[in-house]
Amino acid sequence: MRLLKAGWQRDAGFLPAIRSRPRRFAERAPEVGAMFIQMEDEIASIAALIGGAWAGQKVMTVTCGPGFSLMTENLGLACMTETPMVIANVQRAGPSTGSPTLTAQQDMMQARYGPHGDNMIIALCPDSPQECFDLTIEAFNLSEFYRVPVIILTDETVGHMHEKVVIPPADQIQVVPRNNYSGPKENCRPFKFNSQGGNPMVRAGDGYNFHITGLVHNEKGYPAANAEQGKVVVTHLMEKINSNADKIIRLEEDQTEGADVVVVSYGITSRIAVKAIQDARKEGIKVGGLRLITIWPFCEKRIAELAGKAKAFVVPEINYGQMVKEVERCAGGRSKVISVNHCGGAVHEPQVILDAIRKANQ
Repeated sequence: MRLLKAGWQRDAGFLPAIRSRPRRFAERAPEVGAMFIQMEDEIASIAALIGGAWAGQKVMTVTCGPGFSLMTENLGLACMTETPMVIANVQRAGPSTGSPTLTAQQDMMQARYGPHGDNMIIALCPDSPQECFDLTIEAFNLSEFYRVPVIILTDETVGHMHEKVVIPPADQIQVVPRNNYSGPKENCRPFKFNSQGGNPMVRAGDGYNFHITGLVHNEKGYPAANAEQGKVVVTHLMEKINSNADKIIRLEEDQTEGADVVVVSYGITSRIAVKAIQDARKEGIKVGGLRLITIWPFCEKRIAELAGKAKAFVVPEINYGQMVKEVERCAGGRSKVISVNHCGGAVHEPQVILDAIRKANQ
């Protein structure tokens, strides 16, 4: 919880709402001026986040598996109301209760398409405790600027890791502050449908006349549920992320230029893939690694650029094949795409990924 101490000052506000057994979190939060709430369930947890955000606080919750499923309805409300929040989903094997203590990467598509209707979120995928720290700060900054829920899609293995984490002094951490409107009341517009980021919010209780609703609405938030306004609102929700994808997307590449095979991985699987890539190179195979740090929006342009240059993409993931479908779509048939799926419960053996690299190079 040094994240709170390093990243947020007391007057900035921070409201985590978590349903699990976060004893250390509960103890630490009041020491740094944060408020911790143990909600009765995951539905109430994300509802508290929406209320806390519109009261002027930075908010976060943590869940996994079935809890994330319960959150999706109000996640859709957060998307429609452009409410900034961070949700950490520590993925575990499913479906349903599944295997609560075993690892998986099975919620990738749910994070993107869970709520009904057209909407866009941002999702980041750490592969280490250090990145859990770093990407949580980035998640808050992205959430504040684009006024969108940001999901940290980690997994059980990374979630249980014990590694060194370097926490810089607070003055070296870039924190995007809440942009609260403070102009004339008659000019207050909490919603601006301009497909951009940086639009101000309005704190509930400050005396401004505005409305917060899940219905299609106008710039003051009042319902305007007609087809014309629906097009304006939905286009904005989609394009404020899609049109800024180049600014949002983060990737890590290792010798992808000139590679015959590119291994596309994320989370804990990217660390397993390193051994397979090293062994393949010892055999003389020209193989590169492409690690997805930003999962959503997807790196369509980069995959398209590499497609045709590389013989194949190899996509290991701890699910029955999810992000591989995005790679196939963006490759457009110009390169082979080989799925190395794994139903969950344990990480891959590096040998399995190495065998796929060999097959891709044939």
